Amino acid sequence: MTPEALAAALLAVVTPLVEARRPGAGDALTVSDFPVERPKNRDHGDWASNAALKLSKQIGANPREFAAEVAAALAALDGIASVEVAGPGFINIRLDAAAAGALAKTIVEAGAAFGHGRTQEGNTINLEFVSANPTGPMHIGHTRWAALGDAIARLLLASGATLVREFYINDAGAQMERFGRSVLARIQGEPAPEDGYAGAYIDDLATRVAEAEPGIGDLPEEERVAVARDKAYELQLAELQASLAKFNVHFDVFFSERTLHAKSADGGPSLVDEAVDRLRAQGHVFDAEGAVWVRTTDFGDDKDRVIRRSNGEYTYFAADAAYYLNKGDRGFAHKIYLLGADHHGYVHRLKALAGAAGDDPEKDIEVLIGQLVSINGARLSKRAGNIIELDDLREWLGTDALRYSLARYPADSPLTLDPEILQKRTNDNPVFYVQYAHARTHNVARNAAESGVARDAFAPELLTHETESALLGALQEFPRLVAFAAELREPHRIARYLEELASLYHRWYDSCRVTPLGDEEVSDVHRTRLWLNDATGQVLRNGLDLLGVSAPERM
Repeated sequence: MTPEALAAALLAVVTPLVEARRPGAGDALTVSDFPVERPKNRDHGDWASNAALKLSKQIGANPREFAAEVAAALAALDGIASVEVAGPGFINIRLDAAAAGALAKTIVEAGAAFGHGRTQEGNTINLEFVSANPTGPMHIGHTRWAALGDAIARLLLASGATLVREFYINDAGAQMERFGRSVLARIQGEPAPEDGYAGAYIDDLATRVAEAEPGIGDLPEEERVAVARDKAYELQLAELQASLAKFNVHFDVFFSERTLHAKSADGGPSLVDEAVDRLRAQGHVFDAEGAVWVRTTDFGDDKDRVIRRSNGEYTYFAADAAYYLNKGDRGFAHKIYLLGADHHGYVHRLKALAGAAGDDPEKDIEVLIGQLVSINGARLSKRAGNIIELDDLREWLGTDALRYSLARYPADSPLTLDPEILQKRTNDNPVFYVQYAHARTHNVARNAAESGVARDAFAPELLTHETESALLGALQEFPRLVAFAAELREPHRIARYLEELASLYHRWYDSCRVTPLGDEEVSDVHRTRLWLNDATGQVLRNGLDLLGVSAPERM
């Protein structure tokens, strides 16, 4: 019996009891009114509900007496072994072994879909993360958001959302001109401009641009800069995309900032031009001191923002506005931005922008700020000199260890990783501990096959050992935890759950055999335990996949 089935049983039991006291009150009850939770102390049962406590106030009943009525009705249902009332009216429920154990078969038959749900169904989300400047390699600051952003996307998709992963390419503005001039200078054997980009990666780009554009030296100066800029940008963006792919992060959309400033095909206004007009139509744009402003203070910003300077040039805020409006035009009702620790000032600005656009700043936009991450002993890039590159970290620590460790902690907490632990093949290394549990489930299955144990019988009532009850209780929690982690945008809850599940599995492995000992014959208890073993492996695999981490079958 799943938590959902138990909630439905509570609804069926409680509704007539409520109706008897207050006619019509039962009509408003739904399954969502009857969530059940796992007690911290399993001696109190498999599940607990505070429904009687909450409803007793509405119907004017004594909480404990009402809970006793609910308990008596629940206890009569198939699959429930006992129900007890605790404290002022908590209901503790214990399932019988067959009802609890049936979950093992449900999980195996559901396979990769187990844990997926529909709590986010109907939500159309644009999730923007990483969005590194295409003027240099991916670095350690991008790494954390790459891991977390992709894990959040996986959670939301598993919960039924319609979602696009988006990377915003900052390929317009002064930094791109400095980038182009830096590459051109190296092509011409000159030092980089004082405000330009340096490092061996610029030398490498210069070599590759010169090979791809052999006639660049014959062009006029400004054309040379443009060709160097655009070709180097193309090469550097391809490197960024390759780095992300090797880190098991894939984007659905790479959105170019340039497209916001480009005139339409018929020579009409750009998206930035249109954004100013659209915000003005909403009544939040005003002119002052020769410039055009957006009155963002109406929506909690600390000051109004200039969108077009007195010299006619657009500000970065103008591109932000056009980009936000464009996301809505593409059908995304909810926009999530994942930004670094140095972007706190953007939170109010973006929310105010949503309000000025006519959206609900508390509903239609979400800005998540991640704190800094450091890794003991990490070395600066030989190519870039002043950064720690993602590619170097991945080659040093491995994609799985890096992704799991970055997803294991809340985004808003500063993080320092210890490479000595991440490289250990011991239980001290959390990702190894979880992956080893998964590999062990496969080893058990292989040994079972060699011993003639197959899943050709299933008798869940035989799963009576205390470690089996604990393991099944944890497996039951997975779908709800996925939905909860998706709702909160907190992948670390999945990582911590997997570690708990791995611990429970190892204890079960030490206590309950799937393969017979010696001359012992294969029995239904062995066959049923194989279902439980494989169910645990499936949930470990599904959880690791939500974090973008592999689930090896051998270690």
